[in-house]
Amino acid sequence: MLRFETTLGAFSVELFEREAPETVANFLKYADDGFFDGTLFHRIVPGFVIQGGGLEPGLTEKQTRPPVRNEATNGLENLRGSLSMARTNDIHSATSQFFVNLADNDFLDHRPGNYGYAVFGRVIEGMDVIDAIAAVETGRRRGFDDCPMQDVVIQSVRRIAAA
Repeated sequence: MLRFETTLGAFSVELFEREAPETVANFLKYADDGFFDGTLFHRIVPGFVIQGGGLEPGLTEKQTRPPVRNEATNGLENLRGSLSMARTNDIHSATSQFFVNLADNDFLDHRPGNYGYAVFGRVIEGMDVIDAIAAVETGRRRGFDDCPMQDVVIQSVRRIAAA
């Protein structure tokens, strides 16, 4: 389990290590290294997702490790509260950026003709914080659309014991 501390509150997630072992190992390495500390939720689309984990204040991109294999074939669905890896159009391009689904986004799931986005965890506490982040005013900033007009900072991501 992980605890995210943000400028708008805290939330906890459970990780699906059995279903997404490479993705979870990659994410935990970033968390354990303190990589996420001081990064932003830089993309907010109400009713869809909040995305973060790769940009610092000023919207500068952090240097990441090589991408991981997309585990979207694991049978998990992009349901409200689930965490998935963000990627480019390259199916296997996910590094550190992730998103939290604000709704059931089945069009992001793996199926014939759509490789999908790998779900690797879910919010188990603090969905009200996720919704508060989703309510922040957004606009265009430094070439980014759907960007919060005020920084929403991930202060820390730490492992916590299971309840």
